[in-house]
Amino acid sequence: MASTLILNGTLVNEGKVTEADILIVNDRIEQIGSDLQQLKADKVIDAKGLHILPGLIDDQVHFREPGLTHKAEIYTESKAAVAGGITSFMEMPNTVPNTLTQDLLQQKYDVAAQKSIANYSFFMGASNDNIDEVLKTDPKKVCGVKIFMGSSTGNMLVDNQKTLENIFRNSPTIIATHCESEEIIRANTAKVKEQYGENVPMGMHPIIRSEEACFASSSEAIKLAKSTGARLHILHISTGKETLQFDNSVPLKDKKITSEACVHHLWFSDSDYAEKGSFIKWNPAVKTAEDREMIRKAVNENRIDVLATDHAPHTLEEKQNAYFSAPSGGPLVQHNLPALLDLYHQGVFSLEKIVEKSAHAVADLFDVSERGYLREGYFADIVLVDLNKSWEVTKENLLYKCGWSPFEDHQFKASVEKTFVNGNLVYDAGQVIEGTIGKRLTFSR
Repeated sequence: MASTLILNGTLVNEGKVTEADILIVNDRIEQIGSDLQQLKADKVIDAKGLHILPGLIDDQVHFREPGLTHKAEIYTESKAAVAGGITSFMEMPNTVPNTLTQDLLQQKYDVAAQKSIANYSFFMGASNDNIDEVLKTDPKKVCGVKIFMGSSTGNMLVDNQKTLENIFRNSPTIIATHCESEEIIRANTAKVKEQYGENVPMGMHPIIRSEEACFASSSEAIKLAKSTGARLHILHISTGKETLQFDNSVPLKDKKITSEACVHHLWFSDSDYAEKGSFIKWNPAVKTAEDREMIRKAVNENRIDVLATDHAPHTLEEKQNAYFSAPSGGPLVQHNLPALLDLYHQGVFSLEKIVEKSAHAVADLFDVSERGYLREGYFADIVLVDLNKSWEVTKENLLYKCGWSPFEDHQFKASVEKTFVNGNLVYDAGQVIEGTIGKRLTFSR
């Protein structure tokens, strides 16, 4: 039996900030109490001055394996994730080949079981013609089904109305959607090309992938979910207008339609394109400062249910292309929690709200078994942070395989000091500790 005793920390958990000690035995939290100093353990950590959070669960990442491993891979990005306090991730199906069969889905689980330092789950992908495979998805072992209702890679744009209705009506588990209207984006692209030709400035990205394109698609998804009774989760809300569609009058456990916001839409605005260019080119696009403020407000008002990253790396070489050739997406898992803690220092979010939206609510929304909270008997996925230890993001301390970050040269106010995954110390004072592998997430459905 391996045991670790964490003493004198400040727990942020279930809406409270309290002084407490934690005893970890093997992979579980054995005991939480105000005075556990008399207990014996193999390792004792003095967490005085540190805040202790449940490990973050990121419900939207693109780790690029298989087929795109020149950009990223499960091993490298899981290292970056635990360095950023993310102990569990849910990965998207637009790898190469696209995850459109149960066999291809299993192959990703097999890779993670060998390589992932964090806990893991993978979405089953939907296309216009793989409904039979989608219906085989095991809701107890797979986080959800992903539908791209907007442009994507490969055969993953689902634009056949009958197929959409069929999946919404019959999916065995939660449906997560990327919502942008392809028709509106094409029309906007044509208009912008008339003005600029092929030399479109990056700042036109939110004009092309506009508020209208997002709202048209997300409102259609909501309408479809209501008519079919589907359990719908809309990813990466990027406009203020969209936030007003979501209900905050009922608790999360009673919601059939939920939503997510990502750190880049909480942090950047369209005024940043001039400096950051393609480094903040995401789909859906970073939009106005007003949109950003409304998304932040929606998080605090519980219209938006969870926070995530949409971590989606590309190489520096790819990102240095002109507008139409530079791919959308960027690396975020290492810097998500530090960025949220900066927003705490700015008074945007409380610590309790950050933990609620990044851990508790993700576990509740997806019915993740025994994770997302600091509770006796739960898996010991734990993060220790120093709210007052500033550090600068440099190329030298990046753990992403792609080797760049939109946060380079930013001085964060808070740091992740230690990360435990299933009771194993996997990150400590700037170093990833290898030798242990995360577990496959299971779901109490």
